[in-house]
Amino acid sequence: MTASSELTMTGEEMKESAAIEQESAAGAEPGGAGRRAVPGSEQDGRADGADGAAPDELRADCIADSAGGLTFDLTAPQGTAVAWSAALVLRLRGGDGADDEVRLPLGPNGAGRLRAVLPSTVALAEGRWNAYADLGDGRDPRRLLPGVNDLRSLVDRRPLAGVGRLGVRIPYATKFGNLALRSWLRGPHAEAGDLLVAPDGVTVTGRLYGAVPAAGASAEARARRTPGPDGEPDTVSVPLTVEGPDFTFTLPYEELAGRWESGSEPWDLWVRPAEGARPVRIARLLDDVADKKQVFSYPALAVPCGAAQVRVGPYYTLDNDLAVRVAGPAGD
Repeated sequence: MTASSELTMTGEEMKESAAIEQESAAGAEPGGAGRRAVPGSEQDGRADGADGAAPDELRADCIADSAGGLTFDLTAPQGTAVAWSAALVLRLRGGDGADDEVRLPLGPNGAGRLRAVLPSTVALAEGRWNAYADLGDGRDPRRLLPGVNDLRSLVDRRPLAGVGRLGVRIPYATKFGNLALRSWLRGPHAEAGDLLVAPDGVTVTGRLYGAVPAAGASAEARARRTPGPDGEPDTVSVPLTVEGPDFTFTLPYEELAGRWESGSEPWDLWVRPAEGARPVRIARLLDDVADKKQVFSYPALAVPCGAAQVRVGPYYTLDNDLAVRVAGPAGD
């Protein structure tokens, strides 16, 4: 059994999961009541017209480039006249601001094919973006289905270490079978590499982008539970070993176990590039896996805690951030 499946989901993770579940209502326009569902969304069961007949499916093939850009290729429905105003529409799930919709021109790309390009220079806020096609035919934008994804350039992507802000966009199929993008926008960023799990702790290697490690650099595990009276989270710090932009640290399990209070407690992992510098969240973003929690799994090991034992193990959150969970005996 994996660490992610062994340990109980926390309240914070339940909130994260609830945000993902919003896809079922994402077809509604901002404003809720009085707005009709967008055809092609889960809200209307992909029905179109009073007779409930399913419309022609619109699928988008995606090609990723190493800079973070995406190209979308669609096959135009037969007999459809595509207007000059046609666009591929991206909508931030749960967003209702002016910047929460991005329209990309959708133009011809050979016989019966349409293409839209999302350049790496166009910033997308962190979150999940639903993809639609507006063919300019007077109909509401229609939800896109995923086609063939060519994400080879995202595997082991290695941006320049000095990049100030890192943008990552990974297309994926939602649980309803629709096309969506997972977007991250971070600067600086600490990219997690290999994790070595041992009985006494976990050793993490990684690379820092947008910041240079200096004297006093450290890694921190911060308890996600309610901070103490001083407003600061419970924190365990360990020294950071650096070689250029690359870093390594070992987080001992014994100290985390000794601070366990009750239930299932997550600790978020950060890198502080230098003494007094702002901490940088550790995450794994530079590959082609949109949701790592169910893909990258690590064992949760038993660690003594007073007269009892707790289980401690690393895992990736629903945002692909690296964390460690300390879980007490069953029933606690």
